[in-house]
Amino acid sequence: MTTFERDATSLRPPWPFTGRQDELELIRGSVAGGRHGIVVTGPAGRGKTRLVTEAVRGTDCARATGTPETRDLPFAAFAHLLPDTVSLHRAVQLLSGVRLLLVDDAHLLDDASAALVHQLAVHGRTRLLVVATEGARAPGAITRLWTGELLPRLDLEPLPREETAQLLAAGAGGLEALTVSRLHRLCQGDLRLLRELVGAVREQGLLSRVPDSGEWEWRGPVPVTATVRERLADLLDRADPGERATLDRLAFGEPLPVDADTLDLGALEVLEADGLVHIDDHGTASLAHPLHGPVLRSVAGRLRARRLARTPSDRTAALETETAALARAIAETDVRAVPAPVGEWLVTEGIGIPAPHAAVRARFARLRGQLREAASWAREGLRTTPEDHPCHLELALSTAQSGEAGRVVAEGRGDLERVAARIRGSGSVNRGGPSAADSGTPAAPSASAVDPGTPAAPSASAVDPGTPTPPSSGAAAWWAAARGDLDAALDAVGAEPYDAVRLGAPERAVGRLTGVFAAHADALAQGDGPALDRAARTLEERGFLLFAAEAYAQAAQAHRDPGAARTSRTRSVALARRCQGARTPALAGLVLGELTARQRQIVTLAAAGLTNRQIAEKLTLSVRTVGNHLYGAYTRLGASDRDALPCLVELPEAQPA
Repeated sequence: MTTFERDATSLRPPWPFTGRQDELELIRGSVAGGRHGIVVTGPAGRGKTRLVTEAVRGTDCARATGTPETRDLPFAAFAHLLPDTVSLHRAVQLLSGVRLLLVDDAHLLDDASAALVHQLAVHGRTRLLVVATEGARAPGAITRLWTGELLPRLDLEPLPREETAQLLAAGAGGLEALTVSRLHRLCQGDLRLLRELVGAVREQGLLSRVPDSGEWEWRGPVPVTATVRERLADLLDRADPGERATLDRLAFGEPLPVDADTLDLGALEVLEADGLVHIDDHGTASLAHPLHGPVLRSVAGRLRARRLARTPSDRTAALETETAALARAIAETDVRAVPAPVGEWLVTEGIGIPAPHAAVRARFARLRGQLREAASWAREGLRTTPEDHPCHLELALSTAQSGEAGRVVAEGRGDLERVAARIRGSGSVNRGGPSAADSGTPAAPSASAVDPGTPAAPSASAVDPGTPTPPSSGAAAWWAAARGDLDAALDAVGAEPYDAVRLGAPERAVGRLTGVFAAHADALAQGDGPALDRAARTLEERGFLLFAAEAYAQAAQAHRDPGAARTSRTRSVALARRCQGARTPALAGLVLGELTARQRQIVTLAAAGLTNRQIAEKLTLSVRTVGNHLYGAYTRLGASDRDALPCLVELPEAQPA
């Protein structure tokens, strides 16, 4: 769903409406048929008004909006719908004939207008779509809409990371994964702040092109605009001098241990209670909002900044600890999220990170299904060590399993010899298939390799002798799969049996796997849908989201019960959406099912080489409509443009309109 509307508050071009499909359908359903409406709440900047505007687009809808300036004027919000002098009873009579009424900023309504909305909800003849900001003081008549169960309430959650990526792709162009993650982390669901930051980053020239890619990256400090400073001023201004000193120390050195000599424990207690500081389970303090640090640093004088600032070398021990924690999680085949803020800080500040840390971060992200993020981490490592073999290999593997593979193949860079040249590892990729040592991702360095004083993390084989390392992938196999040559892919699997399971040939892994990976292989070999579902759930619990999505997709094919098949497919689609454009053979059958009938038809013609105008003439549509359908298809397919379509999916014959 991508639509545009005029932006009256900014000279910048509008961003399209993207994501929120479930919420959109819920709101539309609540104001349709015999329903009475819904209340939508959430913090400022979460996109409530944009969402409800999209929900009522094309309908005959009356609107009213509360404002701070008119809170003392009776019926001010409804002045354009009511006569100059009117009683509450008469106002209810006049508006009962309105089919659909949208009330925005209901927390700012005057008491008379709030009472009118409440009475309309009681009478039930007018469908109400009410929007209120969470945390703001609202009239009692408005809060009783949901506390009195007159209308259901939808509390709008922050836009998920994957939908934030779609929004940024549509509104800001192609941003690489670490930049998307940084923006998502900084804004914490505030979409107005997101747009403000993107605009400031662009205007200050902080975006740079990623080599060998059409994407842009942002490194360096956060631009602290007046809007950014205003959003956080009320939180920071209520700190006394002692608390402010503690905030400043954290701003220049977080995370810091609570028992550090530089931190005032009394001030920390107050700041934690006020929600300005977060203390984790390990007794480490950090600022609660990721923008607090940049704002505090921006107002500190040069001498104060010089005294408090830590150099990158001060972070060496903490970075080594993070690397060891990530390596241990990989070795224990449990890749659920591990906090690692130091590496993120070094990257976002543009300082650079050691290649060994980058390779572990890339592998951890790839095993979690965060393929674009894995590629970005690998590139970071190659900046500091251009010849680093593990980083080259991680970059090749993450690219081969993502939607980016289609673009690379389309550009003629998918040949294995070219891949071998990019990996720069002798024998790691060859025509005869990878060796046992080089076919997959190198084993993660042990903790002792990172920090000699730390006990070594157990290897995958020590924890689970039959488990792969833990399931790593042969570059040759996955690039062959990206080209659509599954026979060559299976021939290249070699010493990586779990790759054969993911590629649909579990018989090649018989007796070579243990644990959940063996259960996945056995269930697939037997065509046991319920067992595949169980394996998928276990994989998902351990953080292997891409592997879980593949197992659910295979279960959807194996189920004899159509209802169970639909459930498995739905779960697979939901997980695949979180895997940053993953495109593997197991997921191939899901792609077209995610397109509408019209999108499938238009994508088929576009993949065959027809221009938008030719498609429009053939289907009797406008060129703009064709473009909108293609854009929606690109978003769902993870394609950057029409040239990648033939490489991403095998399309059926075009059907008549």
